[in-house]
Amino acid sequence: MRGAGRTGLAGAAALLGMAAMAPPAAAAEAGGAMTSLAWGLPFAGLLLSIALLPLLAPKLWHPHFGKIAFAWTALFLVPYAGVFGLGAAGDELAHVMLGEYLPFIALLLALFTTGGGVLLRGHLVGTPVVNTTILAVGTLLASVMGTTGASMLLIRPMLRANAGRRHRMHSFVFFIFLVSNIGGVLTPLGDPPLYLGFLQGVSFFWPTQHLFGEFLFCALLLLGVYFVIDSLAYAKEKRAEVEAGAEAAEHAEHAEAPPGERLAISGWVNVALLGAVLAVVLMQGLWQPGVISLAGQSIGVERLVAMLLLLAITFASIHWTPKALRHENDFSWDAMQEVAKLFAGIFLTMAPVLAMLKAGTAGPLGGLVALTSDAAGRPVPWVYFWLTGALSSFLDNAPTYLVFFNLAGGDAARLMAEGAPVLAAISAGAVFMGANSYIGNAPNFMVKAIVEAQGVRMPSFFGYCGWALVFLVPSFALATLIFFV
Repeated sequence: MRGAGRTGLAGAAALLGMAAMAPPAAAAEAGGAMTSLAWGLPFAGLLLSIALLPLLAPKLWHPHFGKIAFAWTALFLVPYAGVFGLGAAGDELAHVMLGEYLPFIALLLALFTTGGGVLLRGHLVGTPVVNTTILAVGTLLASVMGTTGASMLLIRPMLRANAGRRHRMHSFVFFIFLVSNIGGVLTPLGDPPLYLGFLQGVSFFWPTQHLFGEFLFCALLLLGVYFVIDSLAYAKEKRAEVEAGAEAAEHAEHAEAPPGERLAISGWVNVALLGAVLAVVLMQGLWQPGVISLAGQSIGVERLVAMLLLLAITFASIHWTPKALRHENDFSWDAMQEVAKLFAGIFLTMAPVLAMLKAGTAGPLGGLVALTSDAAGRPVPWVYFWLTGALSSFLDNAPTYLVFFNLAGGDAARLMAEGAPVLAAISAGAVFMGANSYIGNAPNFMVKAIVEAQGVRMPSFFGYCGWALVFLVPSFALATLIFFV
């Protein structure tokens, strides 16, 4: 993995150097010329690698996933450079890395580091009531501290609470559904798509006012379904223990907390730093002093300042958090490294797919785009909900949101008023259906990696999609009938 990292950095540095000499419009012109679906093959190849190789060739995938992601990325960039020129390829790389990936990964890194420095002490017993309560609290916190922050704060307590349970997989699947995705729909702090909408002019509390019903319906429905599933699994475990004559062992495993062992939070400095992360996010929407040119790209000064502040918060968390606390919290950088490497490839290889969508009805995906309006040219909210959601399941949900936001007119004032049903559909689709696959939202992959690192089996890529098909898709279908038709 280290070799792949050095190779990737060298290639990135070379192409960034080319970007500095490229005309600013090079990537835009090239993007408009990507009219063949063949440009999406590297993205499809990377997705299939993520889905299949951990199952079919785990000894190849786990040590070399960074190299494999880099190879698929190269299969996009090298032909791109051959067709449109080295300058255009460098410009495309600079655009994606500086404008999208680095701001994304800086925020993710800060939330991962600070959230992983908060330890919930005390003895939690993974009963259905306790597990459902953890999921409900995390779902509420996700819109306050972000889906990544809430996931990092609560995934380890969830793991410790269920250490003695035999049936645990379902708990962490529903954790991804609720805490890592659906809970983030109420504010721009919750999930990157809504944050992009905030930067485009959507008011801070617009999602709270217009998506609360959708949030409450899906959250309560899924929490109820989870409680039933976990109750059945818990009862089955207790019957098995009794039949095996393990009453004493069960009592020891699930004993109540000693009187002095109350729930308490350690790592308050990281709670304060999480507040600083949220302040940085808000700052980017309220303070926009202008743009500067970097590697041929126009970058908002507030974006660069935000990245520097987020890195400073990350280093402050590392410096001020005792190593013993992180060790007790089972903190590891592995999940962050996996997300950083795989999403670098995802962001770059999905660029032509997004360009095809941006081309509208004239592009190779014009048939899909045409579905968003009826015969009279009026937008169809439920189509926006499902198209935004379906693509957010496999493309990153933040740029997918932006594509459909612009497709709907791109005027925040109009969309918040007469276009409110469409904006609500786009917002809910991007946030909710990021839960449909592991790659729909970055915390999904993080939670999976952390859970597997603790020895708990998680579904394969397609196995997880099967869980989503059984539990999420029917929930979203009901939400469609209630809110978007």
